[in-house]
Amino acid sequence: MRRLLLCVLLAFLLLTGLNCFSQQTDVRQFSTFGAFSYFSTPSLNLTQRGFDGDFGYNWNSWLTLGFDFSYGNGHSTLLPSKLNAATQAKLAPYLPIFQELGIPLAVPYNSSTYTYEAGPQFNYRHFKKVTLFVRPALGALHGTFTATPDNPYIAQVVSGLLNGKTSSSDTVVFYGFGGGITYEMTPNFGLRVATDLVHFNYFSNILDGGRNTVRVVVGTKFSFGKNILGK
Repeated sequence: MRRLLLCVLLAFLLLTGLNCFSQQTDVRQFSTFGAFSYFSTPSLNLTQRGFDGDFGYNWNSWLTLGFDFSYGNGHSTLLPSKLNAATQAKLAPYLPIFQELGIPLAVPYNSSTYTYEAGPQFNYRHFKKVTLFVRPALGALHGTFTATPDNPYIAQVVSGLLNGKTSSSDTVVFYGFGGGITYEMTPNFGLRVATDLVHFNYFSNILDGGRNTVRVVVGTKFSFGKNILGK
């Protein structure tokens, strides 16, 4: 994660240094964006990789209205310390058994995350070849959890907690903020790096509260339509 954030910073410094200080004169009305997406949820030791896509309408030079969708998938191990008090109480009778067997009470799992977001983006176009932007992050997050027990004892515990199933899903609201930089190679094509920090509280019936996720996306932007600056 540190390497990725360092690359984002270096890209910002490089692209800012390469551009001249004249303002942009060609901003197309619509834009689409497709990117590699990296999710990090430190509180669950969970990293997910996937893709991100969005569509934007440039209302004017500084305001874009758009919709964003992303998907990420990864795997980790769920420990009892990450569960809420009620769930830990349900596990209490199993603890002596697992201690006697010498098996850690930890559940390997796969996780998928889908996000749906719509709202404004605020652009700064003072530089001819570089657009800086910030945005609020507000939308819906759909998460899926699929346990992958590595022994029959863990499988029995999972089945008991999930009512005979090995998977569960939840949809919640997330909120936060984000921003990034686009290198405008041409009026119709650009390279973009962006990051978002969001907070959410999913699987609240099992987990121990809300958590934060950092998302970093790197990809290409395509713009089309008329030049809204009319120059």
